[in-house]
Amino acid sequence: MIKSITLAITGASGSLYALALLKQLCRYDLSIHLLISDAAKEVFRLEADLILPKGKKKLKSFFLDLCQTRHQAQLQYYESQEWTAPVASGSNAPDAMVICPCSMGTVSAIAHGASNNLIERAADVMLKENRKLLLVPREMPLSPIHLENLLKLSQLKVTVLPASPGFYHQPQSIDDLINFVVARILDQLKLPQNMQARWGEEH
Repeated sequence: MIKSITLAITGASGSLYALALLKQLCRYDLSIHLLISDAAKEVFRLEADLILPKGKKKLKSFFLDLCQTRHQAQLQYYESQEWTAPVASGSNAPDAMVICPCSMGTVSAIAHGASNNLIERAADVMLKENRKLLLVPREMPLSPIHLENLLKLSQLKVTVLPASPGFYHQPQSIDDLINFVVARILDQLKLPQNMQARWGEEH
């Protein structure tokens, strides 16, 4: 099982997926590196009515409280230009990285090897070190450019998991739809979960 993971949150719609995923990741014995783009901070305000505090320490405390964890060392937060962060180097790369939600701008940057911020650099490190990289795009419709970039990354063994919840489990709430996607992410990371039954199984 993985021991360390980067969770990057970018400015696509879908901040509720990111919040639910972070809460779940904090339940495992994982070292979590959290990266949030400036655009994502605005999306948090619009979608989740969350105004994130300014400052690295305050942001870390905010998310630790959100996850209801007392393990201060479990979660580390890094700013977008913090190039000394462990995730910026292949010598200390985590076992996996999830970008949820993943904007099409971020997809493009990763597909073309850009490293203009820490999220892009961290993803580039995962590619060059052959580590697990999972993208959760949330966009519609998709242009030919979007599709070409996603195909290119898929051919590089990047997992593309669109935020497209199913309905065969008869969801009763928005949380049910969110949990469906989060459960699939955890499955891809090979982390045990009981949020959502797999096809043919019952909880």
